[in-house]
Amino acid sequence: QVQVVESGGGLVQAGGSLRLSCAASGYTFSFNAMGWFRQAPGKEREFIAAMSRTNDSIYYADSVKGRFTISRDNAKNSVYLQMNSLKPEDTAVYYCAAGYRPPVIGRMNVDYWGQGTQVTVSS
Repeated sequence: QVQVVESGGGLVQAGGSLRLSCAASGYTFSFNAMGWFRQAPGKEREFIAAMSRTNDSIYYADSVKGRFTISRDNAKNSVYLQMNSLKPEDTAVYYCAAGYRPPVIGRMNVDYWGQGTQVTVSS
């Protein structure tokens, strides 16, 4: 079956940067959407970014727009999230997501989740 694995989380100071990586593997077809969500303790899981397979449709949550950049490598079934100008409010577990349906503004259909990677931003 398909497995989705993300990595790259860690502890950074406010204003710093991190780059998250995610790769899907297994007996799969190509996904029409890959993206990222995050969830802080006591909070709902939040959509933050997604890309279509054509790399023509890219969506960001308002909270990260201008600071985070999503990219995708279809040949590797991989997606990346470059996070700059990090704020303490960005602290959360970040989840990679893959879906067969294309993304829409503000959300994406999720067929597979990664295990999550912790991002902690100190003040």
